Amino acid sequence: MKKVYIYSGFERFWHWAQAVLVIFLGFTGFEIHGSIKFFGFENAVQFHIIAAYLFIVLIIFAVFWHFVTGEWRQYIPTMVNLRKQIEYYVTGIFRNAPHPTRRTQLSKLNPLQRLVYFGLKIVVFPVMVGTGLLYLTYRFPQDVSMKAAEVGGLETIAIIHTLGAFVLVAFVIMHVYLISTGSTLPAHLFAMITGYEELEEEEEDNVATQKENIQQAANALE
Repeated sequence: MKKVYIYSGFERFWHWAQAVLVIFLGFTGFEIHGSIKFFGFENAVQFHIIAAYLFIVLIIFAVFWHFVTGEWRQYIPTMVNLRKQIEYYVTGIFRNAPHPTRRTQLSKLNPLQRLVYFGLKIVVFPVMVGTGLLYLTYRFPQDVSMKAAEVGGLETIAIIHTLGAFVLVAFVIMHVYLISTGSTLPAHLFAMITGYEELEEEEEDNVATQKENIQQAANALE
């Protein structure tokens, strides 16, 4: 096993900032709904709004970074080994079966992660941001702008926003579980802190080969 630099500084900052904001938004959001009591209703509302704006700013920076660096390609869904990956998480991992996919610098996510993260970025996060902004700037249905947006009412917006929140809660729970599925219990956690992931030497050689092929293709184009 050799340590290979997988996650860049911004990538790690974005991951942890997103994690903190999503958890904090969920916590204050459920207090607004009356499910828990901690900050008090008015404070929870204010904190929720501030965290929401910070989350939107983080999304903007993350989108810019993904497109500038080309990292958006990491999230393109693929059906290759998807079934094997699901079977691995359901039963294979408990039988000490080999992992069906290999992690490299050029392919950080397995097929199931690609599919889940793609859904979060394309569906869940936009829905949460959109319904949150509608809820924040809501006007009664007789307002022209709300009619143009075809929003039925505040209750509809709140229900969609809350359903999205439960989806994120489920994702966080599963994400925490999957953190423990590395070569050692804290391996994935440390990788997102230090940026270095322990890979088999064969995997590292594959990374070098892929980089060399990319460089050769670039030189050929020149």
